Amino acid sequence: MPNTTQFQGARLIPNLVYHDADEAIIWLDRAFGFTVLLRVEGEGDKIAHAQLVRDEMMIMLSSTRDDDFGKNFDTPQVRGINTQGAYIVVEDVSAAYERALAAGAQTVMPLQTQDYGGEGFTVRDPEGHIWSFGDYDPWV
Repeated sequence: MPNTTQFQGARLIPNLVYHDADEAIIWLDRAFGFTVLLRVEGEGDKIAHAQLVRDEMMIMLSSTRDDDFGKNFDTPQVRGINTQGAYIVVEDVSAAYERALAAGAQTVMPLQTQDYGGEGFTVRDPEGHIWSFGDYDPWV
């Protein structure tokens, strides 16, 4: 078992792409409470880079694009499969679930008690990215 103190101060910031990054930013605020910290406009009404924050977390996102970096990414909606997802620890799982559903998130796994402890749920955003929320905190 690794010593978890070695991870103190470590940062992992997911980077997502969206075909409609403008709408994604609005939706991520409405559904999950992320707010814009930085937004860099790109060519042709695209978002070159955005940083969204919630509590002590950050995600980065951009519009899909066909440059050396962008050609390696697309949305799960286009690819038809997810290769990763995000898990966010929240105190009030029921409120987070209701907020996500009210914003139109598609339920992948409904709110339920987890075998490993706590409650959680998993939803899909409008472009297919997977988001899980729960009160289980593996750091505690």
